[in-house]
Amino acid sequence: MREPDTMPADYLQQISQWQAQRLADLLAPSGWLSLTGFGWLEPGDNRIGSAADNDIVFRHGPAHLGVVTLTASGEVWIRLPAGSDAKIDGSPVHEARLFDDAGIGKAPSVVSFGTASLFVIHRYGRKALRVKDEKAAGSVQFAGLDYFAVDPAWRVIADWVPFATPYKLSLNRRLGSVSTVDVPGKARFRLHGRTHTLLPYQEKSGGDLFFVLADRTSGEETYDKARFLYAASPADGKLVLDFNKAHNPPSAFTPYANCPIAPPENALDVRVTVGEKRYRGHRGA
Repeated sequence: MREPDTMPADYLQQISQWQAQRLADLLAPSGWLSLTGFGWLEPGDNRIGSAADNDIVFRHGPAHLGVVTLTASGEVWIRLPAGSDAKIDGSPVHEARLFDDAGIGKAPSVVSFGTASLFVIHRYGRKALRVKDEKAAGSVQFAGLDYFAVDPAWRVIADWVPFATPYKLSLNRRLGSVSTVDVPGKARFRLHGRTHTLLPYQEKSGGDLFFVLADRTSGEETYDKARFLYAASPADGKLVLDFNKAHNPPSAFTPYANCPIAPPENALDVRVTVGEKRYRGHRGA
């Protein structure tokens, strides 16, 4: 097993492959560019569809797709109008319970209509609808990804400092909600003669460490809300922070993604001039 401080001989090739895979993931039919709608469910009835008079509006699809009800017990049900061509989990029924994506061992229910579909997500104690369209205009009009030049010097070996008790980190999110995550420790490293720290969390138990960060390029060469960076679990008190893999969150490409914004604790007082640049198709907040 290679030590974390050993530079891979094929490093530049690895970064090129990583960039190609990232582009493929974005352009996939179910990738983030296919996202065409998002809305938090309020208790009671929520009218959904593409018309402006709905409670949750998405870009494409029937003007009035139906009504989604969030019950007092937390169940989600959908009612489709008579004559609807939509299907619920592949069946032409007009009323059904929708299971969200937090179900253990059970996939979320999917309501399909044309080339689009919707499902329920469970985040931060709330439930929301997420709508995707395989032929979303975002994919067709995608402006491509831009990167700074790859620089191996930005593959940083950091010290891992675990916390005895997880630190509670508050994260504001792109669509206005706030979440609190458990931070298991901090990454401490040297850059440009100074010591810096970053606080990560894990999106799922046992997963990679996930960093939501900003730096002196944010809002200029790079996306103003944050860039994301993943790192493998530390080994022998060390971990690799490869800033050449710092990349835009989904909210840089679609207004329907509820991504975290970099917290003050993760604002680096240095220009990180590697990784992904600001998306040239970005149209502001």
